[in-house]
Amino acid sequence: MSSSRFDSNKQQYTTTSLVIGYALCSSLLAVINKFAITYFNYPGLLTALQYLTCTVAVYLLGKLGFLHHDPFTWETAKKFLPAAVVFYLAIFTNTNLLRHANVDTFIVFRSLTPLLVAIADTAFRHQPLPSRLTFLSLVIILAGAVGYVATDSAFTLTAYSWALAYLVTITTEMVYIKHMVSNLGLNTWGYVLYNNLLSLMIAPIFWFLTGEQAEVFAVVNENRGNLFEPVAFSAVALSCVFGFLISYFGFAARNAISATAFTVTGVVNKFLTVVINVLIWDKHATPVGLLCLLVTICGGVGYQQSVTVAKIPLDSEKDSEKGEEDEELIPVVNSGKLASSV
Repeated sequence: MSSSRFDSNKQQYTTTSLVIGYALCSSLLAVINKFAITYFNYPGLLTALQYLTCTVAVYLLGKLGFLHHDPFTWETAKKFLPAAVVFYLAIFTNTNLLRHANVDTFIVFRSLTPLLVAIADTAFRHQPLPSRLTFLSLVIILAGAVGYVATDSAFTLTAYSWALAYLVTITTEMVYIKHMVSNLGLNTWGYVLYNNLLSLMIAPIFWFLTGEQAEVFAVVNENRGNLFEPVAFSAVALSCVFGFLISYFGFAARNAISATAFTVTGVVNKFLTVVINVLIWDKHATPVGLLCLLVTICGGVGYQQSVTVAKIPLDSEKDSEKGEEDEELIPVVNSGKLASSV
């Protein structure tokens, strides 16, 4: 009896630790990435460093026996490449959005994705129309987003162009990856390895397309080979570490708790991100803008509740959780975020 109770307490402690770890990483990562891109204004190189960190970490930890990942083969890589390209574009636009706008703007446009995903699912995947509660939640999300944009004193055409590009790419990623990646049969760390390694291979193409390599070389020559200032180095290193941590905690927490609990955690993370951003960073929205942002997040809460309630009567608990898990799946990190922060 005592042994069983000990095992139960140990499992509960482990689960709680994973959820807290995921919540902290997810909440902090958007702010950390904004901090990093402010002091290290090279989005292509920043994301490449994050991809490199995740790839090397997974490879070394696999060699040391701390984790198991599927072996890399070119046949599987060819199948995964389209998903990696879409993911890279989502991260690329996400990074440039954070480069030109504040974290609150990122959260608002990220919160709009359920609306576009619902439209895309109905138009391209022949899914049924949303229920009344789901539709109402999507309208609330849209209203909050419109209110935020209308009151955004930091509005610039460049920032919102990247925001719209991010919205399109992240929506495409969600719909496309849901359709394709689940059929490849890779394990969690296999997805992490393939996604980061292929994204790292794609990165040089965008360096040359955007001309970023010329900026980097010019700064290196000007500073006698020194690209990193101490603050920039710390910010980039921190973003790389948190990019890898959220990759682990995101998938580990997803496996440890139900899909519904994981979704609620993801929603709470947005609130925590807003609070952290306001407390430690001066680059945030006006009070009216923050109120509209909270309206958008509340619409997201209603949306998640509506789709959860709709699914439970139709399937078993296990099937329902699997379906939601597929819907939330992004091969490296959640949300947003760099290497993440998709």
